[in-house]
Amino acid sequence: MGTWNTRGLRGSTLEELINFTNEKYREHGIALVQKIPTPIKPVEIDKESRHITMAYFEQKSTVDYIGVVQGVPICFDAKECNTNTFPMQNIHEHQVNFMREFEEQNGISFIIIYYTNRNEAYYLPYALIEQFFDRSKNGGRKSLLFEEIDTSYKISTHKGVPLHYLEALSRDLESRENVG
Repeated sequence: MGTWNTRGLRGSTLEELINFTNEKYREHGIALVQKIPTPIKPVEIDKESRHITMAYFEQKSTVDYIGVVQGVPICFDAKECNTNTFPMQNIHEHQVNFMREFEEQNGISFIIIYYTNRNEAYYLPYALIEQFFDRSKNGGRKSLLFEEIDTSYKISTHKGVPLHYLEALSRDLESRENVG
């Protein structure tokens, strides 16, 4: 199992890595996961190039990705953080509500947090998202410290897949079976 390349992402974005990972999963028949576009309403369009030059968000988005992994429905959001402290305000209430409702329908919700300062990505299970979000809403700490992350959910590279998050998903599923 590989680890993160110490030279960093080299200009790639987290979203590009996830999209590439999802394409590899699809090619191998492991999963079908798609990026959910954020709905926008065009306001101005350049008549010559026919490109949108001004738009606004039509509605609040839910999560970044949704799909199925060998019969297991999943949804997740991708977040980046450049320090060891992740502001909980970066996770919106409507996103947490969507993830909760997804979980209530027997789906699996999570967040992939990429710490750019560490060049490391982690899988954050929904139960922890809810715990940290509720803490921030109820007068507690408004951020998630790196030390609070379960480092056993670190996402590694594997056989050409840059963010092999299915290992962490499997661990999440196993922990849920042990609890329930």
